[in-house]
Amino acid sequence: MATAPDGLTTADTPGQDHLGPAVAAFDRWADGLLDHLRGNTAADRVFTAASELGDFSLIWHLLSAARGLGSQRATQDAFVLAALIGAESLIVNQGVKRLFRRVRPTVAGDDRYAVRQPSTSSFPSGHASAAAFAATLLAARSAPWMRPFWYGIAAVVALSRAFVRIHHASDVVAGLATGLVLAAAARRIVRW
Repeated sequence: MATAPDGLTTADTPGQDHLGPAVAAFDRWADGLLDHLRGNTAADRVFTAASELGDFSLIWHLLSAARGLGSQRATQDAFVLAALIGAESLIVNQGVKRLFRRVRPTVAGDDRYAVRQPSTSSFPSGHASAAAFAATLLAARSAPWMRPFWYGIAAVVALSRAFVRIHHASDVVAGLATGLVLAAAARRIVRW
C-alpha cells in the first residue's frame, strides 16, 4: 500500500475498502473490462485527454463559454454555470468526500497515463459529479438534439477517471448520481 497526499492509503486491489464486498466486486469487474481498452492508442488518448480536461471542470467552462458566444442569454448562462460549478465542486470536494474518505485505487493513476495527483479522497468522483451536473444544466438550456452531445461528453469525462485508475468505478457511478441530484437542486434554486 502507498500513502496518498491526504494521509490515506491506497488499496492494492480496486474497491477493497469500507464500502463492502459487493462494491469491491463491482470495482474489480469494471477494472477488468477497462483493462481490455487500456493500451489501445485511441482509447488512451481520448480518456487521458478527457481526464485532463475534466480537471477543475475546464471542459465545462470552455464549452459553456463557446456556447455563450451564440446569444446574450447563453452568455449569461455561462456566468451562472461557472458559479454553479464552483458551488457543486465545493459541496462534493469539501463536503461529501470528507464524509467518506475513501482511498483511491492508486496514488497517481496508472503508470501509463500522466494525470494530476488529486489531493482529495476518492468517493465520489468529482470529475463525474461535475460532468453530470454541467451536462444536465447545459442540456436543459439546449435544443433536444444537443442533449446527447452534453451527456456523451459527460460519460467520457466520468469514465476517464476509472480508465486512468485514479478512481474506482463505483466512485464514478456515485459521482454521476451526485451530479444529477445537485443539478436537480440547482435547477430549482436558480430556476434554470
